[in-house]
Amino acid sequence: MNILQINSSARPFANGQGSQSTRLASELVETLRAGNDAATLTLRDLTANPHPALDEATLGALFTPADARTPAQHARVALDQALIDEVNAADVIVIGVPMVNFGITSQLKNWIDAIAKAGVTFRYSEKGPEGLLQGKQVYVALTRGGKYRNTPADTQVPYLKTVFGFLGMTDISFVYAEGLAMGAESERHAISSAYEQIDAILHPLESETTRGETAELELA
Repeated sequence: MNILQINSSARPFANGQGSQSTRLASELVETLRAGNDAATLTLRDLTANPHPALDEATLGALFTPADARTPAQHARVALDQALIDEVNAADVIVIGVPMVNFGITSQLKNWIDAIAKAGVTFRYSEKGPEGLLQGKQVYVALTRGGKYRNTPADTQVPYLKTVFGFLGMTDISFVYAEGLAMGAESERHAISSAYEQIDAILHPLESETTRGETAELELA
């Protein structure tokens, strides 16, 4: 199993402090790798190594035939291709996604713009667009200061489902940590709940057994 972890927070996480989305993404990865010595990990930190935004120069490079590109254009296209190669090589993609002004970070948007390439990661056919990044499992760790799950204010989940589905990645699981800015107790509950969600997603049979045993104890 080849795992690609994408950290998109502007903050690092160290010694229990900093980015909670990175903390949860790392927990997902550690749980996936537990007991799987053959699992490999590629870590892409979009703050430590920011990817350039899609601008006029980039569009010029992308729409210039490869044999006519300047050295600078070749270099710019190669930056995007490196990210695409990482995604292609991955069986599992784990992404830490903090909420910023009800959306995703600019770092993550730049990454998405880089990997979404017509004729490379999706194509148009007579039946419409077809995603070419198929057969991958995606896990998304969402962190929010408030509570927005299943409300109109949650623009992240519909967007990520749409854009990843467009690219062929339809097997997506979301982990929610909400209310992180609503006091210490709310933060503790949010992280605890997120860890429980991770366990339920990655070990569904064990979680069902545990819930069943708990129910039996409550009825006894």
